Amino acid sequence: MMIPTQLLWAAGLGLYVLCVLFLTYLPYRAMVRRGMEPIRAVYYNRKIVHMLAGGVGSLAVPLVFEDIWYPLVAGLLLTAFTYAAHRMGLRMFWFQTSENTNDVKFALMWATSVSLLWWLLGDPWLAILPALYMAFGDGVTGIARNALIRRRSKSPVGNIFMLIICIPMGWMIGAHATPAIPDWGVISAVIATVIERYEFGPIDDNVLITVAASATLLIGVAIGPIF
Repeated sequence: MMIPTQLLWAAGLGLYVLCVLFLTYLPYRAMVRRGMEPIRAVYYNRKIVHMLAGGVGSLAVPLVFEDIWYPLVAGLLLTAFTYAAHRMGLRMFWFQTSENTNDVKFALMWATSVSLLWWLLGDPWLAILPALYMAFGDGVTGIARNALIRRRSKSPVGNIFMLIICIPMGWMIGAHATPAIPDWGVISAVIATVIERYEFGPIDDNVLITVAASATLLIGVAIGPIF
């Protein structure tokens, strides 16, 4: 019996993501060996995971999948895996921390935003845009802050880098939508960048970025191009 190609892709991407999660132990050890505070190394690693796992995984979705169930199930499995690591005392300390479960929320919001937008809009490229903001935009933001501020913070300096990354993504992907809505792509990028600075208790920036950007794109598709 032939194994569906999409299932093979899902399995391959799942293995790739697991490799990213475990291989980031190597840069963690290298950073700590050079005298970096372990918590700073953790946050560098978390952003590496954002980009290499979440970002690359997002870009793969419209290229290899034709069914929303594959990214949805894969994302939920990753959510369960990262949550279980926290709950069972098997925390992957090189990118997970006892201070929060933001890595779990990242996986959950990735799965729900990509699949829900794809279902509502029928466009897998638009569907991955909030996830790209969360992966690459927030990823670059965290790295910039960690390098310049040298601690976890919500300094606006990181948002400048996020805006530089997100606006071109919003414009290009929005321009290829039907109808083309590059203006709404840019608006969603700006809103995602602004909202990233906030957290409300357990509602972290991963939740806020994807919800705000997704809502903006839904409004944009409903209204149509502004210019």
